[in-house]
Amino acid sequence: MRQLHPPIEPNRTGMLDVGDGQQVYWEECGAPDGKPVVFLHGGPGAGCSPDHRRLFDPARYRIVLFDQRNCGRSLPHAGDPTTDLSTNTTWNLVGDIERLREHLGIDAWQVFGGSWGSALALAYAETHPERVTELVLRGIFTLRPSEIDWFYEGGAANVLPDLWEGYLAPLAPEERLPGGLVRVFERLLADPDPAVHGPAAVAWASWEAASITLLPRPDLVARYADPTYALAFARIENHYFTHDGWFEDSQLIRDADRLRDIPTVIVQGRYDMCTPAVTAWDLHRALPSAEFRLIDDAGHAFDEPGILDALLETTDRFAGSGSASAG
Repeated sequence: MRQLHPPIEPNRTGMLDVGDGQQVYWEECGAPDGKPVVFLHGGPGAGCSPDHRRLFDPARYRIVLFDQRNCGRSLPHAGDPTTDLSTNTTWNLVGDIERLREHLGIDAWQVFGGSWGSALALAYAETHPERVTELVLRGIFTLRPSEIDWFYEGGAANVLPDLWEGYLAPLAPEERLPGGLVRVFERLLADPDPAVHGPAAVAWASWEAASITLLPRPDLVARYADPTYALAFARIENHYFTHDGWFEDSQLIRDADRLRDIPTVIVQGRYDMCTPAVTAWDLHRALPSAEFRLIDDAGHAFDEPGILDALLETTDRFAGSGSASAG
């Protein structure tokens, strides 16, 4: 089993003004003259963590991470229930990535995204294919209604019924009907009363944290249950899901042929409860040039052993393709 690269600290950090009153936190790690890569975190709303830096060889990569709008260290933060999320959309995030690339003087970069980050990576790459040297995608999520229904409307409850009870706990009995749960949470999360939005946020975030690994990880669940983190995470995810990610039906898979000239690796856990393997399979069928790696003994999380092995092997291999690319 491979290990993450050693812990590193950023060489520099900043807050990028992307308009709409939004300040996006970014950081650079590794080799300033190395191969550029941008890491797109999941959620939406999860933010980056120090371990995400360690997916890339710091001697060979110029590693760029940023916290997407309203989460992590970006401002204003959705952990404040009064923060307006109306300008937090997929296509504004795609624009933020481009602004950051230009701000850093990078001509083209490897794009690495997992879970929601895979959807954002696909959206960005299908919009700006000339700016992408390689795509590394993990735990594929494209916000099709069937994907939302599986995890947030009751499909996964057939496999995880005990955890599902915790998700439903803040809802009244008459509200626990499949097909309307995301909308019920929308109302609860928008309620100004902390006694209402707080338990709803923790239930939403804890359900996800408890479901993303093949084996239980109490430490992960505890982190997601932090009230401020949970509120930002749940509000932003729910905001995206009630708007279908601002995508047309199956848009990301429909337009995958735009990526045919970009070296792409898809890494997917077979027992992923959060983003089931059928979506990764559908993407691979739409993009047969991509390398498809289905990990038989893994769920969803990036640091599960088989998934981590595949990701590190891929980033190490891609580190040698091409040279540093700066404008």
